[in-house]
Formats: sequence, C-alpha cells, structure tokens
Amino acid sequence: MAVPSELYCWEGDWGLPSVNTECLIVLAYAKFSGAPLKIHKIGNPWRSPTGSLPALKTSENSSLSRPSEIIIHLRKQKYNADFDLSAKEGADTLAFISLLEEKLMPALVYTLWIDPKNYVETRRWHAKHAPFPLNFFLPGRMQRQQLERLRLIRGDQELAAGEEVERELYRDALECMNLLSQRLGSNKFFFGDSPSSLDAFVFGYLVPILKMKLPNGKLQQHIKSLDNLSHYCSNILALYFPSDRREDSSHKVSSQPEGCDSDHEPRVTRPPFSRSPVTLLPRGRGGRGGALRIGRRIQLIFKAALLPLFQILKLTLPQKLLRMTG
Repeated sequence: MAVPSELYCWEGDWGLPSVNTECLIVLAYAKFSGAPLKIHKIGNPWRSPTGSLPALKTSENSSLSRPSEIIIHLRKQKYNADFDLSAKEGADTLAFISLLEEKLMPALVYTLWIDPKNYVETRRWHAKHAPFPLNFFLPGRMQRQQLERLRLIRGDQELAAGEEVERELYRDALECMNLLSQRLGSNKFFFGDSPSSLDAFVFGYLVPILKMKLPNGKLQQHIKSLDNLSHYCSNILALYFPSDRREDSSHKVSSQPEGCDSDHEPRVTRPPFSRSPVTLLPRGRGGRGGALRIGRRIQLIFKAALLPLFQILKLTLPQKLLRMTG
C-alpha cells in the first residue's frame, strides 16, 4: 500500500479548517477529489518541508508549495475534480481563477495584513498560535512579505494603508464577488452538482471573508448580502468539513478533522525560565544530586526555548558564518 502524501497547512479557527486562503484551496480540492492526504495543521511554517505553508510532501519525498503545483500533482495521481468538465468549462475555470487572483486576492491581503485595525487581530492570532520565540517576530515578518506582495501586484513600491488604496481594492473585490454571485446563480456548485477546482479556489478566497471576525468588516458585510455566495460557503463547510464547522474555535483551537492527523505543538507565550524558581526545585533530598538535577532542568528549559530560534538562524544565516561559530 502506497504511503499517502503529507500536507502541512496553517491551523484553523472561526469554524474554518485553516485560516489561510492557499491552504483552504488545497484542503478543499483534496476533499473534492478524494485524495488521501495526511494533514498536519501547525502554527509554525518552519516545521514544513519548504519552510512555508501550504506544503505537500509527496510519497517520492519531493516537496511542493504552490496550490496550482499541488493540484497538478494530485491530478497526476488520478485525483481529478475536473474530470467531467467540458472544454468550455475548463476555459471558464481558468478565467474565473484569474479574476480571483487579480480582483479579490489584493483586497483580501489588504484586509488581513495592511488595514491597521484588522492587522492587530491578524498579528494577535499568529502570535498566539506560533511557538516561542517565533511568536515575537513571525507575524511582523509575514506582514512585510504580504505588503511586498501587494506592492508587486499593484506596481507601486510606495503603497501603504490609506483610504484611496482601500477604496480601489474594495471596489474591485465587490465587483468580483458580484460576478461570482451572478455566475453561481441557484446552483449548488459552479458547474452543477459536483465541485471542481474552481469551487476550491472560490471557497478558499471567500470563506475567510465570511467567517473571520475582524474590526473592519466591509468585505464581510458585502458577501453576507449575497445570499447565494454565503450559503455556498456554509454548505461546503457543512458537507466537507463538518468537524471544523462544529468547533467553537473562538475559544478553542480547531480540533482534528475527520480522516486526518493534526500536529498541535505546545505554545509558550513567555520564556519557560521566567517561571518561579520554586518550580525548578526537585523533590526529595537536597545535596549535590539535587543541584545536578536542577542544572539538568535548567539546561533542558534553555534548549527547548532556544532550539526554534537556532533553526531559523540555521536557515537564514550564511553557511560560512555558521561554520565560524560552530
């Protein structure tokens, strides 16, 4: 029996299987096509094979990170959600995916990472779910990456948060959602009664807007006004991610969905060695043996706290510098 491929993705919240659009696209496509993936839901992208999320580790020990590459790989493995589509429907799929990436994706990036009020919540979520010491600088690093991504898309290296930029991005996003609503109509999915790759992309872009709780909810207000799109997202959650939908994740991290494994790493919001020294004292007799046990405990605590930081330095510092300090 072949070993299933392993998918590493961001953890979920707000009743979502993941909070990340790219991860949601891959998770939805895997469900639609019946691909047997072993899922690892994590809050630390450095634990993935590529250092980013999503990441697919194949049975051949190769690694893929872009949703389009992962979907192509799954199709080669005979897991094709587009098998029954006509040539015209295939062309429509490509056109609507391009529309999502051009019109909706920039507004989603702005909403989560650039809008000052919303970024407070975005940063808080990632800091809460990332392990120490990554929780101190990972959200800021991700925000800078997303800002650079948006600047490249818009062709403006000086782009920053502002009313004019927000108005332009949201105008395109609302237009995109209106077109999707018209195309979907009263259908269950975009091409009939069975989901396709287009449904995976639309779901991945729309459901975070619908479910995330953010101070600036202009996009959320609009999608809720489009009844067919909001019902569409809720129906996919109910049909394909029932355990995530039932989870009250506003108070509790999303539990393991049916048919997959989730890795939940311990989260430390402050250094373990900041606890009271009393917790380090061993039980039983004192003396030299007790002092040695205390020393070992302190050593283990420092090792647990500093290992993630060392892993980052190992990946980012020049190898020559590592050899000099090794």
